[in-house]
Amino acid sequence: MALNIKEMQQVQAYLRNLFGTDRINIKAGQGKDSPVEVSVGDEFIGVIYRDFEEGEVSYDFNMSILPEDLPEI
Repeated sequence: MALNIKEMQQVQAYLRNLFGTDRINIKAGQGKDSPVEVSVGDEFIGVIYRDFEEGEVSYDFNMSILPEDLPEI
């Protein structure tokens, strides 16, 4: 099940507060049940799924990090 507008606003506010930046934005995905898309500025960083299990709602943030995006150490 996709997030509704109020949930998207709440999750966005939570992430902005948690990470200390207003550059985090979330927007609805392309399809009816698509996850919302998360970006920092113009860079897409992941998706959020809404999960409903045993009467409880949770939000699952999934961020993939590619090896070519990692800095040399």
